[in-house]
Amino acid sequence: MDSCFICGFLFVALTSWALADDGQLTFVSELSSKPAQKLSKYGWYGNVRLQRFHIPEETAIAHWLFIVTKGHTFQCGQHNVTIHVQYGAPPVINPVGSVFPNATLWSPCLSLILPVTSHGSTTFNLSNPAPGDWYVGAHLPEDDGRIEQKGFPSCSYFFQPQLSVRRAVDTPILQQGTFLQQTAASDRPARLKLYVPEFASSLSVSVADCSSGEGADSNNCSLVLRLGSTSVLQRPLTVNCSGIGCFAALYNPPWDTWLRVVVESSLDNRTVTFSIVSNYTVGCKPKSVGLKVDDDFNKLRGNSTNTKSTSAGNNSVTIDAITFGNESASLLTPLSACVWSIPVLCEEVDVLSLRFTPVNGPNVSVTDTHPTLLTYPLHTQATGGTLNLQLTLNTTNVTLANSSSVVACLSPWAPVLQLNHSQPCRTGYGVHVNASVPKAVVRLPFPQSATWYLTLQLVCNSSDCGNTSLVSVVPEVFISACVEDCGTYGECRLLRSYSYLYAACVCKAGWTGWGCTDDSTAQSYCRQLTATLLLTLSNLSFLPAIVVAIKRCYITEASVYLFTMFFSTFYHACDQPGVAVMCIMDYDTLQYCDFLGSICSIWVTILCMARISDTFKYTLFMLGALLIAMSMQLDRKGLWNLLGPVLCAILFMVTAWVYRGVRRRHCYPPSWKRWILFLIPGAICALIGVCLYIFAETEVNYYYTHSLWHILVASCVVFLLPPKEKNREALGWSRGVTWDWSWRPRVCGYTLCQSGKDELYTVT
Repeated sequence: MDSCFICGFLFVALTSWALADDGQLTFVSELSSKPAQKLSKYGWYGNVRLQRFHIPEETAIAHWLFIVTKGHTFQCGQHNVTIHVQYGAPPVINPVGSVFPNATLWSPCLSLILPVTSHGSTTFNLSNPAPGDWYVGAHLPEDDGRIEQKGFPSCSYFFQPQLSVRRAVDTPILQQGTFLQQTAASDRPARLKLYVPEFASSLSVSVADCSSGEGADSNNCSLVLRLGSTSVLQRPLTVNCSGIGCFAALYNPPWDTWLRVVVESSLDNRTVTFSIVSNYTVGCKPKSVGLKVDDDFNKLRGNSTNTKSTSAGNNSVTIDAITFGNESASLLTPLSACVWSIPVLCEEVDVLSLRFTPVNGPNVSVTDTHPTLLTYPLHTQATGGTLNLQLTLNTTNVTLANSSSVVACLSPWAPVLQLNHSQPCRTGYGVHVNASVPKAVVRLPFPQSATWYLTLQLVCNSSDCGNTSLVSVVPEVFISACVEDCGTYGECRLLRSYSYLYAACVCKAGWTGWGCTDDSTAQSYCRQLTATLLLTLSNLSFLPAIVVAIKRCYITEASVYLFTMFFSTFYHACDQPGVAVMCIMDYDTLQYCDFLGSICSIWVTILCMARISDTFKYTLFMLGALLIAMSMQLDRKGLWNLLGPVLCAILFMVTAWVYRGVRRRHCYPPSWKRWILFLIPGAICALIGVCLYIFAETEVNYYYTHSLWHILVASCVVFLLPPKEKNREALGWSRGVTWDWSWRPRVCGYTLCQSGKDELYTVT
């Protein structure tokens, strides 16, 4: 489920005393909580623990509680947990200070630092929060590059956010041009809401007839008027009222939404009575546009022919087809309108992939007299990607003068309908194209969940654009998962927080940044090639182990070493982060075979040292290989996948050695040279290799330490493999088969005779 709601809708029936304390409104409380998640050190956006909360309409106050607890009892010191809060979309963060890709813009988020030793918590309160989805992300400080083996105890911290909201269920509605009588106090604010329709250019709220009762200053209201909601980037418009009234005006208000109005008294222990009224102005509204009835679908199918009439029985319906685009400039002349609204088609291409296309074709006509408006609604499912705007000037038919340019403004909630040199894009993201710069690009990671508007207009330095009063541009607006698909040194990965999907880039070869374009710490090609050669060629150290095993007639063990060397070589050739990569098969298959071969090599080597009977040994070989394959499928990088087979094999070996030592009444192996020259050096190599593998590997020195691990493991095999058994024949084959230019099987110790003479057959 998206969230674990606890006591969702706790409908607290307030008494008459409670009603009097809060302006005659009924309030209910809602509490939502998320399960605790383990925090990670920040290396890329996938290390951020992202949670989504929904704040309903008419919420008076939102109270977050962020709890961080330590998972183990040993001392880990103090760690700083960073918490990010953003409204409408996941927070775009940059803890490492990397460079963003070109033409990539983003909005800052609210960040909190919580120092934690064993347990810590912090709260975040927000009055009159904006309704909708709020996102909370948390992570530990930047990753130090140390590679921690899974299964070893480490400092772990768990993050759990909780949200408590208190909202009004019967907020009065402030109608257009209708006065409403209200009372307010410092602890009992008056809460109202009003609806803002589309194409509203300004909104005003007036307070009049203010009275605070008896007294000399009864006409001095001292009210505070707040218009709007609170988000991370925006605060309500606040006006301090004095006298008997005040006035608040909001220009470019958000369209098609409910706006909150809060009036409270700034004087203690005083109740104020007042009248309040709202008005909005529609300064720029288009004439009715769009196609009618079935002609909508005909236009989408590319049928631009005029449909005159359609008869059905005795009824006749006339459909006037409207021609868009560059066909006729005269059709673009509006009648008592100041903006052209062009319908847009939204296509779902893939997961986190949307494409918006103007219905009348890719080319959009732009003039200097009125702006052209395109609308792009972005729902919650689209906020986890990147909003891209590519504006291209079409110079096929018309050449734009050097002093002229097409200005575009991409803004959420409400468009900017006045674009010129003196009034640029104020509330959104602006770009422009001209003859010298015919293409402009804007990328917005994690765009806000809102209706986005693109305003286009031709702007000239002089009041008259001359002969060029109509130009054509191609606005391409689409949602992609990542910025430029993360480039050459990155991979775009799809992430999930319960049912919410979002995407981020994971970078390779030292490249960093939101789109893996920051090369400040990038590895050179020489270093990438060196790392690949070290990790692959170091596996050739298994060749001596294979030769020794064959020479000592351990053919099964030699085949396991050959399998390990082959797949370890090509796994590391495919695992490289840069461009020096070669994959002979699927990466997951190579990794699985490498891990399986490595553990099986240790398993068969220790069992071979036990010197048990062939039947018992090969049974354990097969049974162990099957169990190891099963454990690899369950958890490939688990600690006990390595320790389990090693400890079991050592237990078999020690048991066999103790049994022989007790039976022979002598230490086994009996030769001190075997201990000094082989067993002890082999054990030391194994111990050093394990210490390097577990404790010393980092992302910086990985190709050095892991190559040394290959060499030490292969050297262990050479030292630890026991000598050839005296009763084992050449090439390690069991008795019963002899090799010559021809072979003859033996049954029960006797050789089957085979006549060398040709048998003659008589056909009668």
